[in-house]
Amino acid sequence: MTNKTNHPMEALLASSSLSNIKQGTEMDAKILSLSKKNVLFDVGAKAHALLGERELKEIATYLPYLQEGSSVRIRIISAESREGYPVVSMRTFFEKGKWQILAEKKKNEEDIEVVCGEYGKGGVFVDFMGIRGVIPKIQLTVDYLEDPSKLQGQRIEVKVLEVDELKNRLVVSQKASVLKISQKDLHERFDKIKVDSTYEATVLGVSEFGIFCEVEGVEGLVHISEISWEKVSNASMYVKQGEKIQVLVVEKNENDLKLNLSIKRLAHDPWREIEGKYPKDKEIEGEVVRKERYGYFVRLEPGVEGLIHISKLSGSEDFAIGQKIKVFVERISGKERRMSLLLPQTEKPVFYR
Repeated sequence: MTNKTNHPMEALLASSSLSNIKQGTEMDAKILSLSKKNVLFDVGAKAHALLGERELKEIATYLPYLQEGSSVRIRIISAESREGYPVVSMRTFFEKGKWQILAEKKKNEEDIEVVCGEYGKGGVFVDFMGIRGVIPKIQLTVDYLEDPSKLQGQRIEVKVLEVDELKNRLVVSQKASVLKISQKDLHERFDKIKVDSTYEATVLGVSEFGIFCEVEGVEGLVHISEISWEKVSNASMYVKQGEKIQVLVVEKNENDLKLNLSIKRLAHDPWREIEGKYPKDKEIEGEVVRKERYGYFVRLEPGVEGLIHISKLSGSEDFAIGQKIKVFVERISGKERRMSLLLPQTEKPVFYR
């Protein structure tokens, strides 16, 4: 009576040949069978091999990203196991292959599933098969912009925006996944936007860096230095989330399809005619706005500040922030946007120079 093999795995293994299979050999092998219980490979030379039991426990994490017929990098760890078949390791794939998956997902604009972690300055941190990535705040949908920490612990679908194995960098977008934003559409929108042109922008959020906006479906940043001609320390004092504002496109970043924007360049530059406006022999009233170790900064008008250097002080001055004082212009440069001020006095300070 002839014994019959009914299990498909046993049938495949029965046809294996161990010709030229040596321990330590690395190769690309085709996946023939794939499940949590076993993974069977075609390792060439009419031979089949099994994934080792230790690594089989890790395979569940990768099952959504693997499929029968695909090739992965493996290494022979035993030319012949107790069952008589080669045993292989996918360690190279576990360490490198996930970056290949990410690169493919980015290329094909396919979603991946990530686990969200804590929210920090850079955005919401995420985990993909052990790779740490980030969802920048600007890449969140409106319902999460106000409180990104609500995502912590959630499994969500995202699109890959940037992936760089050498820099260990992964940037993803929750918004692109939810809104089905394709790179082709984004490129078309980006190409239509013109530098030195004015657009209406929607405020997506603010941070210590400035104001995140959306212009014609393209993301941009008004850096904190581009909000006002005055010194800005808190961007949230100027705009609110969801507000519509006018911005000037200063620069287009072709690498990441982002815009550098400005609000202040749409307003009059107070330094443009500054040298004629404040002659040296004219006494001016200003407001003390900052005290530094090297002197006092005095605001003459919005966006225009001058410095009374410590070398021009007697040492007895104790001006309060907000105090109005009289000053004279010592030197002024509209090009460098700098102004040196003096206090009214009958005698020069000891260290005057």
